[in-house]
Amino acid sequence: MKSANSLKQALFTTPSSAFTELALAVFRYQQAYNPVYKAYTEALGVRVEDVVGLESIPFLPISFFKSQTIKSGDWLEEAIFTSSGTTAQTYRSRHFVQSLNWYHQVSRYLFEQQYGAVNKYHILALLPSYLERDGSSLIEMVQHFIQESGSERSGFYLNEYDTLKDTLQQLDAGKDGRKVLLIGVTFGLLDFAEYIGHMPLQNTIIMETGGMKGRRKEITRAEVHEQLIRTFDVPTIHSEYGMTELLSQAYSAKDGMYLPAPWMRFFTREVNDPFQKAGQKAGVIQVMDLANIDSCSFIETEDMGIVHADGRFEILGRLDNSDQRGCSLMVAH
Repeated sequence: MKSANSLKQALFTTPSSAFTELALAVFRYQQAYNPVYKAYTEALGVRVEDVVGLESIPFLPISFFKSQTIKSGDWLEEAIFTSSGTTAQTYRSRHFVQSLNWYHQVSRYLFEQQYGAVNKYHILALLPSYLERDGSSLIEMVQHFIQESGSERSGFYLNEYDTLKDTLQQLDAGKDGRKVLLIGVTFGLLDFAEYIGHMPLQNTIIMETGGMKGRRKEITRAEVHEQLIRTFDVPTIHSEYGMTELLSQAYSAKDGMYLPAPWMRFFTREVNDPFQKAGQKAGVIQVMDLANIDSCSFIETEDMGIVHADGRFEILGRLDNSDQRGCSLMVAH
């Protein structure tokens, strides 16, 4: 059986054609060394020797991250990522992270694969609700990007809209050859857009991370993007999909259609049958994130979505009666 370190090294070198082999190796490792996942698979009557393809790998319900310590192996965590949720929630997800350096390595690789080197950007972050609490994986990722950008103008903003506006206008001119990334929680970007009214940008990527957090009336992603496009005169609004329980992210350059990481696969299952795949129609999102080697790589979320034949996916909203999560509170239709 491969070790955790060898599985991590394989993440960046394994071709897409060998994804199944790597996923099965991770499954065998976690079934052996993750007590919670092992107990769950045994309760389902799943035998390791019978799992020979992606379709037969069991997905751990994401709710287990609220009540259990999800670890593969015996190690002391460097950090604990916690979900934001809502003030009414008593139990929130906890993701025990063995190495922040591993998280930084994964998240930076994924961003740069789609957008180019971080040090070619000024990174401005409008993430007020996340800055106001501890344990945010999004803040950890963006903080790393800000550091690695090497720009003195990169940084976080709370409600300093005038300062943010002035900084954006100066940097968008692109006189130093860098692009600008304005990444923000959805309600923060909408509040900022309403405050400034209209400010055309030519050298800036606007990226929303989802989340209304009860601050605004829920509207569709299309409506959000339409408002932001109208304010900033940009051709498209980008989106980031991530969650506390995943170490990897997916990005969308347009219309909320996400491209997953090379080591991720998305599936859907029928809403009323946890063991029946939904194919390419709307269903409950299930995620394989092989970067989660130290926790659990096979997670059933509480998001509804569609996975297309080319592997891209879109998020439609939340399952009825599921807890609201800070990372994804919008509906797409």
